[in-house]
Amino acid sequence: MVYRAGFENQSLVRDREFESHPLRQNNMEKQKQSQENNQNVNHIESREMFTMERRRLGKTKLLVTPLCWGCGPLGNLPDAFGYEVSPDQAVRTLLAAFKGPVNFFDTANNYGQSESRIGEGIKINGGLPKDCIIETKADRDPITNEFSALRMRQSVEESLRRLGMAQLPLVYLHDPEYHPKYSSNRPLAIQEILAEGGAVAELEKLKNEGIIQHLGISGGPIDLLVDFVETGKFDVVITHNRWNLIYQTAEPLFVAAQKREVGIVNAAPFASGILSGGAQQQRFVYKVPSEEILKRVQKIKEACQQYGVPVAAAALQFSLREPRISSTVVGVSDPKQIEENLSLLKIPIPDELWVDLKTLAITEGDPEGH
Repeated sequence: MVYRAGFENQSLVRDREFESHPLRQNNMEKQKQSQENNQNVNHIESREMFTMERRRLGKTKLLVTPLCWGCGPLGNLPDAFGYEVSPDQAVRTLLAAFKGPVNFFDTANNYGQSESRIGEGIKINGGLPKDCIIETKADRDPITNEFSALRMRQSVEESLRRLGMAQLPLVYLHDPEYHPKYSSNRPLAIQEILAEGGAVAELEKLKNEGIIQHLGISGGPIDLLVDFVETGKFDVVITHNRWNLIYQTAEPLFVAAQKREVGIVNAAPFASGILSGGAQQQRFVYKVPSEEILKRVQKIKEACQQYGVPVAAAALQFSLREPRISSTVVGVSDPKQIEENLSLLKIPIPDELWVDLKTLAITEGDPEGH
C-alpha cells in the first residue's frame, strides 16, 4: 500500500524531524507529557470495552484481532490524506490505541514519520502492550525506486531502529509495482525481485537470521499479488482499496491465498477516506475522487440512509464480515477515532442492506485507473 508519489522523499528527513520532537528535549518534559497524554486517553481505558477475538494469520502462529490500526496517517502525509498530524497528536493516538482491545498495528518504512512516532509512543507507554503485533513493510529506494537486496536490508534495519525493536514479527515486500521496469516489462521486474540475490532472497535471509519472523507481500494490482502469492514464499498478503463498498475485485487473490493458507489482510475499507462519512476526508485511493466515483458513493450513502445505517459502519463491517479476511486495516490519526471505529462494529446492519449494496459495487477493473 503506497501513499503516492510526492511524499516518498519525506523519508529522507523523517528521522531529523523526530530528533527535535518536544517529547525528547529532556526527561522532565517527557514525564510531564506522558502524564498529560495518559490523562487524555483515560476515557479509552475506563470505558466498557468489549473483548475482541484473535484470529490466526494464515499458517503463522500470529494471533491478531479482526481490526488492525493503520498508522500511515500518523506519519504526517498531507499529500496522501489531505491533512497533517503533529507528533503530539500521533503519540496521543497511539497511547489511546494501546489501551484498547486491538492488538494489531500496521506501518511501513516509507509512511513518513510513522515508524519513528510509533517507536516514541512505545517508549512513553513503557513498552509494547502484551501480545501487541506491529507489522511493517520493506520499501524500495526512495530516490531510484530500486528493489535491491541492499535496499531491503537497509529498510528493515531502519525500521528496527525507528520502532526500537530487536525483531519484527511480520515484514512485507511493499509495492513491487513501483519497480522501475514494471510498467514496460512486468515479467522482468518480477523476475528481478524474485531472483537469487534479489529483494525477496534478502528478506528470506533476514528471516533465517531471526530478524524477521514472517514474510508478506503487499501491493495494489490484484494479478500482481496473485503472482507473488503463488510463489509460495509469503505467509501473508495485504490488499488495499480492492475490497470495499465501491470496488470488489480481490476475489482472485482471496482464492489463491486461501489455497496456499496465506493470511489475508484487507486495508482501506473506507476507500482511503471517502466512505468514512467525514466531510474533510474526501479522498479515493489517496487522491481527489472523480465525478463517477462521487456519484457512486452518493448512491451507496442513500442506500445506507434507507436503513438508518451510517455509511462508515457498513464500510467497515463489509470487510469484517468476509470470513477469508483475517484482519482489516483502518487508518487512525486522532484518539477519538479509536473509540469511533470500535463503536461502528456494534451497529446492527440488516441483511437487506448488504443485498442492495452488492448491486452498487464495481467488480472489474482497478481503482487506481479512476
